Amino acid sequence: MAEKLAPDKRHSYVHNGQKVFEWDQTLEEVNVYIDLPPNVSTKLFYCKIQSKHIEVGIRGNPPYLNHELVHPVKTDSSFWTLEDGVMHITLQKRDKGHTWPSPILGQGVLDPYSADLEQKRLMLQRFQEENPGFDFSQAQFSGNCPDPRTFMGGIRFD
Repeated sequence: MAEKLAPDKRHSYVHNGQKVFEWDQTLEEVNVYIDLPPNVSTKLFYCKIQSKHIEVGIRGNPPYLNHELVHPVKTDSSFWTLEDGVMHITLQKRDKGHTWPSPILGQGVLDPYSADLEQKRLMLQRFQEENPGFDFSQAQFSGNCPDPRTFMGGIRFD
């Protein structure tokens, strides 16, 4: 049931007509996907993850990304991998449930409609986590959605 509430699509950050990265998030992590240039040895790629900063690049060249993160991450459980021509960076959120508008501060921020949808999806994930056995994948909110980071307690079924 939880997989029904997983991100259904990735958000893209496009700059000057070129895709810089794609990303999605869950209650606990933000995933960043960067297409790698062809014909470059995978041993040359690097990613440095700090609490509020990320740097990605190819050794011997200026960094591809060198930016502040929107929110702090747990560096000991954040990591990166290279597979099938894509760098996948997993950033473990320091504040579980916090809805990120973008991984990078000031870059590719979600529009208000998309940000609202993202917060609602994360809230439904939180409901699912706190109430195993119930399927919240078709649930909808009327009015304002609570913040998934601070939501505490159960749901009433009348």
